[in-house]
Amino acid sequence: MGPIRLRSSAGARDGTRESDVRLRSLVAAVAATAMGISLAACGGGDKDDSSGGSTGDQTLTYWASNQGTSLDNDKEVLTPVLQKFTQETGIKVNLEVIGWNDLQTRIQTAITSGQAPDVVNIGNTWAASLQATDAFLPFDGDAMTAIGGKDKFVPTALATGGKEGTDPTSVPLYGLAYGLYYNKAMFAAAGLQPPKTWEDMVAAAKKLTNPAKNQWGMALAAGSYTENVHFAFINAAQNKADWFNSDGKPTFTGDGNVQGVLRYLDLMQKDKVANPSNAQYDNGTKSVNDFATKKVAMVINQNNADSSIVANGMKAGEYGVVPFPAPTGGEQVASHVAGINLSVFKNTKHKDAALKFVKYMTDANTQTTLGKPFSSLPVLKDAKPVFTTDAAEAATFQDVYNTKSKPLPLVPAEDQFESTVGKAMNAMFAKIATGGTVTADDVKAALKTAEDQVAASS
Repeated sequence: MGPIRLRSSAGARDGTRESDVRLRSLVAAVAATAMGISLAACGGGDKDDSSGGSTGDQTLTYWASNQGTSLDNDKEVLTPVLQKFTQETGIKVNLEVIGWNDLQTRIQTAITSGQAPDVVNIGNTWAASLQATDAFLPFDGDAMTAIGGKDKFVPTALATGGKEGTDPTSVPLYGLAYGLYYNKAMFAAAGLQPPKTWEDMVAAAKKLTNPAKNQWGMALAAGSYTENVHFAFINAAQNKADWFNSDGKPTFTGDGNVQGVLRYLDLMQKDKVANPSNAQYDNGTKSVNDFATKKVAMVINQNNADSSIVANGMKAGEYGVVPFPAPTGGEQVASHVAGINLSVFKNTKHKDAALKFVKYMTDANTQTTLGKPFSSLPVLKDAKPVFTTDAAEAATFQDVYNTKSKPLPLVPAEDQFESTVGKAMNAMFAKIATGGTVTADDVKAALKTAEDQVAASS
């Protein structure tokens, strides 16, 4: 992997690039249209296998997301993997790799026009919104059995597949999670141990901050709405707070949410361990680069940051990774469940072939083959990460992904949550960076505005 591939997953990738993230919304009009149309035949026009007949001599159309350093790099990585699938099954795959700035629009157009592929990658935070269009195949009992059963997946990863309590319309393909990267030499020189609690992290960051030398304890992507909303979510989850109630209605102004957001803002405001210029960091690459060039002692990022850190001059053994810590007594949530899912369009003419393909892409061998070039975490139980040779780092990220992660809200309005809350945090960081003060009341007022906007559009 070349430069860090950040998204949202946008700050870090859960599905979209940070630099070109779009509002991930399928508006009510699109959903209504999708509910009423019959999608045109998907794939290559071969015989219909939906009744359970032979799946040989068919062609599937597969839209893959950009996971590598370029669209061409993805094709180079995926082509031999897809050729192996064809050799094993006789099913051909027509591959198209689509950049994150285009993928959601292409999916939305496919839903409304009927010109759809058979199988498509989605950012996992899109799952509930796409599910609401009724355009995708539910992985019900039979379909789930056909791809190997739900028990093969990491439960938190599978939970991203759609609204809670429903059959998922997507299954996990590539996993990502946040970790707290720290500079081993800086910590050793200051006599510090890797932080286990939020209080430890802040204390270490303060000790390692020296503005006169332009050295800071932490770097934040404080101008990125996607990064900011991720940490609004994680910090609130550590406070055992939710952003939506069981009916899918926004509950942004709860005290746990307000205090979680304020705690994150205070890294720049009260604790003063992040450079105020971070308010202009509109993607995670910039904060990672500060860490890699040893301007900061810590950075919170996803596991796909490794190659960028090394490419910027830091050797693999010079940094360590621990889970992003919760305050003492807080819930041990260190990340949202980030990554990419796989969906099948409901009206595919090649249902059985498509399910064979999903099973193949989510089996252990394929996961291992793609895990290194795409710097992803395996989405299967008991699978081992291959994106790094550092066993301790691999174990940390896999443990976070498997046991210390929580899915972002599984509601159709999730995209609006990200946009409204994330952008409110951008504005609050900008205020702090220019010498202003943000209080708990200010945070609550900003979240109330966001809540009203989401409620009005639901």
